[in-house]
Amino acid sequence: MIEGKRADSVRRRERVLKAIDSIVKSGGDITVAGLARAARVDRTFLYRHRDLLERVHAAATTPAEEGRIAAVSRVSLQTDLANALERNKRLTARIRQLETRLSAQLGERVWAESGLGAPVDIDQLQRRIALLEQEVTAKQGELEERTEELEAARAANRELTKALNHHN
Repeated sequence: MIEGKRADSVRRRERVLKAIDSIVKSGGDITVAGLARAARVDRTFLYRHRDLLERVHAAATTPAEEGRIAAVSRVSLQTDLANALERNKRLTARIRQLETRLSAQLGERVWAESGLGAPVDIDQLQRRIALLEQEVTAKQGELEERTEELEAARAANRELTKALNHHN
């Protein structure tokens, strides 16, 4: 499965490189979106592979060859900017999430090391006590249930005994 993914990635890279060459030769505008369409890959594929993205940007900024006009459209620049801003927002949110987790873990460590909290063994014992109390409650419920069943069986036995003695 891993080999299949690698082979697929290699095929997509080759399509991107061929599409770059084709667009450069034809003199068309080189944009990430246009290149992704031409290579039949998702734009995120290009953004995940920085070397390909650098080639796209390099090809877009190379001087004109044989009368090719190197122009970057305003729409493509706005699209790239919007993508960069969105990625920046995602990364900022992820950083905040990681900082919060780190802060919580450091706080727990400092609390434990400061001696202000209950020692670990007391905490474990308290959890064990709570667990045992739950087990005792469950066992008491079972005992009450069985006692009721036993009383019912005894009552049935008394009635049967009376009925047998009455017939004789």
